[in-house]
Order: sequence, then structure tokens, then C-alpha cells
Amino acid sequence: MSMKAILVSLFLLGSAPEGAAPAMPPDALAAPPVADESPTAWACTVDTLRAGKECVFEADLSAGSPSDAQDTSNKSMLQDVGRALCSEAVGNIREGRPDATLVSLCERRYVTAVDQCGLEGTSFVVDAKGRFAPGARSCYRALANVLQEVQFMATVASPCCECAARSNCPGTADRCYAEVSQQATAPQTQACLSDRCADACAVVLPRSGPQPAPTVQQQQRKRSVSPGSASL
Repeated sequence: MSMKAILVSLFLLGSAPEGAAPAMPPDALAAPPVADESPTAWACTVDTLRAGKECVFEADLSAGSPSDAQDTSNKSMLQDVGRALCSEAVGNIREGRPDATLVSLCERRYVTAVDQCGLEGTSFVVDAKGRFAPGARSCYRALANVLQEVQFMATVASPCCECAARSNCPGTADRCYAEVSQQATAPQTQACLSDRCADACAVVLPRSGPQPAPTVQQQQRKRSVSPGSASL
């Protein structure tokens, strides 16, 4: 079975049900210890990448000579997984509602990040048990950053940018998601969003206009804490 097939199997399959524990033979205590090399709950895997969990790079993969074929295989493997991860990252935040523009943006950023995942073909990027190699730290971090950024965009920018596209505001598509999530929209775009998408963009638009006058209670509270004030 190819490494790609192994990874896809690990990605799709859940944990198998546990059977009854076998009886311990009488001489078990005298037997030499046997290491359990199965992945721990802390191993860096596709599942921890998907969930954004802290993890440990515990795969034991020895490095060999650089190989262009292995480098390409490593990148191709993670690109295949990336399409599913991008759809999940957007869909989970939006409770199943699609955003094709943001998913496409995620996939392009993910492909760029995967360029760090070839490891120059010196080893597999993921071992046969689905664990990321220790040499793949920068790769894993880059992929995780893409997913976190896209989740943030899905939270704060998706509704606003969808409205901007429908309303023919300037600066839509990828530019909208990047600028809205950073609150860095151009004045012309911001004016259009404020005019046509005020409700959808309420979270990210700066507050404007005169502030409401303080209430009597607020004025009294301010006087009570002012230096030199005294109650009668």
C-alpha cells in the first residue's frame, strides 16, 4: 500500500472498537519489555492539524539522501488532504453554510504552504501511522497558520464580503477577506460597505457618528470619582 493510501485511510477511519483483553500468560512478568510504538494522543497528525491542537512530533523517521520523487510525493499527499481541510475549516465556522470564494482562497494559500513540506525528499513527511515527521515542524506550522487565518476570516469577514460581492462594492474577492479581517479596507470600499452592507459588516466596520450624551447616572458617577469632589 502506498504512503498516500495509508494517510487517506488514517484520515477517514475512526478508532476500532476494543475487544476483550487476552489472558496474561504466567511467564509474562519475566519477559523483556516491549515498546508500544502506536501513536499517542499527543502525536502531531492530520486530526490535530484539523483541530488546531498542541501536539508532539514523535514519528521516528530516519533521513536519507535527497530525492526529487519523494519531495514531490510528500507535497502531493498533503495537497490531497488540504482540499478537505479547507472545506471543513470554513464549513464548521459557518455551521455548514458554504463560502466558495473563501474555500478557494484557503486552497491556494494551503498549496503555497505545502511548498515547505517536501523535506527535500530526505524522508516521508508523514509516517505509516499518520504522524508528522520531526523535520516537518515548519511545514506543520505553515499549514496550521493557513487554517487558523481562514477560520478567522470565516468568522469576521465572510458575511461582509459576501454582501460586498452582491452589492458590487470595490475591493471584493480575496482582497475583501484579507482587508476586512484586518480592518484595513480602503476608504471607497469602506464607504460602500457602510452604505450597502451595514448589517452584514457591523462587526468589522469602525464606529462613526456622534457619541450619545451621557445619562444623568453616568454624570453623577463621574462627579463622584473626580479629584476634589465631595458629597454634601
